[in-house]
Amino acid sequence: MDLKEVKSSNISKVGYEDDNLYVQYNSGNLYRYKKVPKNVYKDLLESDSKGRYINSSVKSKYEYEKLK
Repeated sequence: MDLKEVKSSNISKVGYEDDNLYVQYNSGNLYRYKKVPKNVYKDLLESDSKGRYINSSVKSKYEYEKLK
């Protein structure tokens, strides 16, 4: 799975594989959000504010784990 670099003040890279959304924050922390529909990933890539989108549409709705 490849992580794509994104322009964001909070997020450095995102990726998607097997219904999992991967988000690497500028701090270096990498999180996996589970059972995320692919359209959510596509909407994230198209959003003007990646951090705002993650906060409003991902963090409170999907189970996650910190990978590093």
